[in-house]
Amino acid sequence: MKSAPRRSLPRPAPNDGLEIVRGILAIESEAIRNIPVDDSYRRATELILDAVHGRGGKVVCSGMGKAGQIALNIATTFSSTGTPAVFLHAAESAHGDLGMLQPNDVLFLISNSGKTNEVLELVRLATRYRPGLKTIVLTGHPDSPLLGFADVILRTGNPPEVCPLGLTPTTSTTAMTVIGDILVVMLMKATGFTRQDYALRHHGGYLGRRARDLLSR
Repeated sequence: MKSAPRRSLPRPAPNDGLEIVRGILAIESEAIRNIPVDDSYRRATELILDAVHGRGGKVVCSGMGKAGQIALNIATTFSSTGTPAVFLHAAESAHGDLGMLQPNDVLFLISNSGKTNEVLELVRLATRYRPGLKTIVLTGHPDSPLLGFADVILRTGNPPEVCPLGLTPTTSTTAMTVIGDILVVMLMKATGFTRQDYALRHHGGYLGRRARDLLSR
């Protein structure tokens, strides 16, 4: 008995995929252009300068899920560019990790909704453990309950996600990453961070080789 011929699936037109790519790039680029620019960047920079560079504290970055991964990235970039920073997992903070908070630290909380239970619990516990703790909040939603704990608020502009379901953190995390880059660069400029300073902190990989070349000059 002959088998039925296999049906070939319809193939997308050659340019369909490219149009999707261009559309995503256009949406994410527009989201970056629409990030609100106000005095909060200067105030966040000055707060970190005073607490970390002036009084020996550190930046403690935290979030959950994809926002937590952005927080980790920002913490490591701060540290490699002269601003001591660590990542605090919001869920683990209630299980002893809150003990990393010291006087003069700055808490940097990242949550697109500002309604994440673990992050809200973290800030409640942290402000009770370290009264007077300064807090920077990076969020997207204007009605975020996290805002009530913030000394400085950085806003993404709440862009729509490019995820076709409108759920997966995509455009929002792009905006968060860019805002983190802005703070890193502003602090590098404010502290006069040099290539030699970078070389002292970074020794591995290709950048490490370039860093060692700088030290040998």
